Amino acid sequence: MQMNDKRIYVERRPEGDYAVRRPGSERASDVLPTQREAIERAREINPDAQPHVERVRNTSRGSPDKWRKP
Repeated sequence: MQMNDKRIYVERRPEGDYAVRRPGSERASDVLPTQREAIERAREINPDAQPHVERVRNTSRGSPDKWRKP
């Protein structure tokens, strides 16, 4: 991972809460109870990046294995 890599991800954990993490990280930067709170936290951690958010349900635009913009 490059030090200037601005990507940040919001992923649902098996426990049902949401992790905010950078690419290649072993630990989450933060864990929050709702996707909305995790997106807000991702924006606080890296205001210059658009968070990549894991889809958690099927929609007309994608399935849970795809990433979306918040």
